Amino acid sequence: MKQILLFACMLFFAGFTYAQTGGIAGKISDKDTYDALPGANVVVKGTSKGATTDVDGNFQLGELSPGSYALEISFIGYELKEIFATVRSGQVTQLGEIRLGASLIGLREVEIIASMAVDRQTPVAVSTIKADYIESKLGTQEFPEILKSTPGVYTTKTGGGFGDGRINVRGFDSQNVAVMINGVPVNDMENGRVYWSNWAGLSDVTGSIQVQRGLGASKVAVPSIGGTINIVSKASDNKQGGSLYSSIGNNGYKEFGLQVNTGLSEKGWAMTLQGSRKEGAMYMDGSEFSGFSYYLNIAKQINTHHLLTFSVIGAKQNHGQRENKLKIDDYRNSPNGIRQNNDWGKLGGDVVHVEDNFYHKPQISLNHYWTINETTELSTAVYASYGSGGGGGQGGDGGLFTIRKGGKYGYIDLDNIVNVNEAANANGEGAVSYLRASRNDHKWYGLLSVLNKEIGSNLKITGGLDLRSYRGSHFREITNLLGADYVVDNSDINNPNRVLSVGDKFSYNNDGIVGWTGLFGQAEYTYEKLSAFVSATVSNTSYTREDFYLYAPADQKSEKYNFVGYSVKGGANYNLNEHQNIFANIGYFERAPYFNAVFSSNTNNANADAVNEKVLGLELGYGIRYSKTAITVNAYSTQWKDKSFTRRLNATDGREIYANILGVNALHTGVELEMTYEPLPGLRVSGMASLGNWKWQNNINDVNIIDGGTVIGTVDLYIKGLKVGDAAQTTAALGADYELFKGFKLTGDYTYATNNYAYFDPLGRGSESDEGIQPWEMPAFGLFDFGMIYKFPIVGFDATIIGRLNNAFDTEYISDSNDGQNHDAYTSNVFYGFGRTWSLGLKLRF
Repeated sequence: MKQILLFACMLFFAGFTYAQTGGIAGKISDKDTYDALPGANVVVKGTSKGATTDVDGNFQLGELSPGSYALEISFIGYELKEIFATVRSGQVTQLGEIRLGASLIGLREVEIIASMAVDRQTPVAVSTIKADYIESKLGTQEFPEILKSTPGVYTTKTGGGFGDGRINVRGFDSQNVAVMINGVPVNDMENGRVYWSNWAGLSDVTGSIQVQRGLGASKVAVPSIGGTINIVSKASDNKQGGSLYSSIGNNGYKEFGLQVNTGLSEKGWAMTLQGSRKEGAMYMDGSEFSGFSYYLNIAKQINTHHLLTFSVIGAKQNHGQRENKLKIDDYRNSPNGIRQNNDWGKLGGDVVHVEDNFYHKPQISLNHYWTINETTELSTAVYASYGSGGGGGQGGDGGLFTIRKGGKYGYIDLDNIVNVNEAANANGEGAVSYLRASRNDHKWYGLLSVLNKEIGSNLKITGGLDLRSYRGSHFREITNLLGADYVVDNSDINNPNRVLSVGDKFSYNNDGIVGWTGLFGQAEYTYEKLSAFVSATVSNTSYTREDFYLYAPADQKSEKYNFVGYSVKGGANYNLNEHQNIFANIGYFERAPYFNAVFSSNTNNANADAVNEKVLGLELGYGIRYSKTAITVNAYSTQWKDKSFTRRLNATDGREIYANILGVNALHTGVELEMTYEPLPGLRVSGMASLGNWKWQNNINDVNIIDGGTVIGTVDLYIKGLKVGDAAQTTAALGADYELFKGFKLTGDYTYATNNYAYFDPLGRGSESDEGIQPWEMPAFGLFDFGMIYKFPIVGFDATIIGRLNNAFDTEYISDSNDGQNHDAYTSNVFYGFGRTWSLGLKLRF
């Protein structure tokens, strides 16, 4: 009885105490877009008591004694806001919606030109990643790997060289995924690829990444099949400050960086300057790298109507590569295990990367944002990009590069090649073997202008112009004669039997000239719970080829070939209530074939069969949002017709010949799920699942084999019903972030991939006996990553320590494969993913 009375007294006094306290609640959103800001911090000024907003931007502070309080509200990229609230006994004071303005100058304007999607309004499947997530989760991973927990996305490090990562979205590689930085397209104008090593410092200056899967919301005439990746860099900050950061990792990884913000001056100027240096080695042998990156953003607020920004972003790097996949047995038999790399050697005791990559591609942009009136805005970007670099390799007698120190799995004995070449010198002969580079320099200029006009309160009209001019220069050059005095080349008909030294061009020397003119328009309608859009684009792509070796000067430039493409798409989102929404979109576009499909034989003879590729996309989705839960599920279908391939083959006499594959069709369908849940204060759980079914749809008859521009024969291909390879068709992820105490957070992430089929060349399926035999399916794998973030003040700085452990359990797994002759594990060539890696970094903000 005494215990019951005591318990009753405790309940009474506890209830009495609770009745004497109160709380404060509200919602934090963006001032301009009204989007909720999940993860914003709300702190009682002068105390450590605070709360973090949930997925809908809501927060609640409890157990506050009656009285007046000052609250400080902060979110990365937004101005610090201080508000006052009065707490009454036993009540929760409702502050309603509190809107924060961006502290980054020009951020809203950049997001408009970049076509960033809005939750519960833009009818596309979308995932958005903010700067703090990138900072806490990336570590020493490749930049695309920050997206590995996104539905429909598969990322790998390929061979494992610095910056050699790749990304596939819904089974489509980078040629078919539009990548934009601040609204400016960066896919190669000739082949559509994205080389992430060109953007090695991008993670340091990224403000947000948005992955729009499927046709996406981009208004610009960049027809993407798999999706669109919008990367928005950090703009100049209103406030003065900056940061110092340094990190270390496995294999001698070191990084040091500095960022400085001048803040907005009285005359309307602001500047952000960032630079970083990275060096070390990757996980496998022969993968040393070094590079530096830089970023400059200057903003001038001319008046309330005009804003100018000037930005430069770039990274200069060089790194050793692992270019060639090996058999599984080779990795097992090698004393180096999965670190085995056959593409490096030693010369005079120093490491030499036989296969390497070196590149520098700064992008310069001048943006003007003009608020013409309350309903009309014009945004214009003029940009230029200058690329210089390429990839290394071997030349001459390839057999000498198979002689290795330490046996089959040792490094290439380059000293032996020097001895052979010196003996050739004594006989008055040129180099037997040497090192060379395949260069791909370019000059790229563009203009992108977008006009937005609001008509009434429900209709917005957008239109614009997209102009691009590109010249890519392709040639080989001698990089190291390995002890020889010279090498003789006979590939230039205008200068036969040339004697070459280091730095001279040889083998081939041609330019690809690409022009692009695009127009686009979009109408967006919103009324109460409904938002809808319809858009259309039209573009003309022109190709010209100029060859300096195969033709006399008067005949070096080809005719210009034009391809008109267009797109039409539309969609709608309907908010069923304040928690649930449904959306759908549909689109069709025709895209010009890539440059190599038009000039398929590496001559100026154009491919008369080149036609536009055609894509039809459909998508349906459903979303649900509650204060602690957000779930989105969507289904998609992408029909791809007239996909073109060009494959280079070796004739029996060693010459290169080409196969021109046209009319290939594929169907990609799937279901995707993404969710977040906050079951406890400080604990956030996220997850995703993606189930895909991607297949080639038809066999191909009479594929042309071209020799010197002439069709010399045909073959048939049997690929109907085969799985599309090179990306896992089923992926899943589960993650958790838990704030153990104020400022200290632990993170854990699990990613899973299965139904992962090896890449295969359709030309390898030329026999009826191949029909219906699937490419080799790589084993499923699951990886655990762990992290730690601790934020604390120290001697005037806001310090952050970040530790990462990726593949924490050192799981051995195959990430990439080329299908083998027997379509099995024994004959396929593979890359293994990295084992356990770690990093530890410190950032000091001032």
